[in-house]
Amino acid sequence: MGWLFSVIIFALDVWAIASIINTNVSTKSKILWILLIVILPVVGLIIWYFAGPKANLQR
Repeated sequence: MGWLFSVIIFALDVWAIASIINTNVSTKSKILWILLIVILPVVGLIIWYFAGPKANLQR
């Protein structure tokens, strides 16, 4: 069951990193947010969800 949790966290981290890349914030901010998520996958994901830059979705 632990592997399922790991796969879900990995998928969410990849989604968060892709969302960060698609923002209009500075490159420095993008790098810092991505490092936070890579170093602290679960905590970083939670912090990003509430405080991080969101992707620019235009339809």
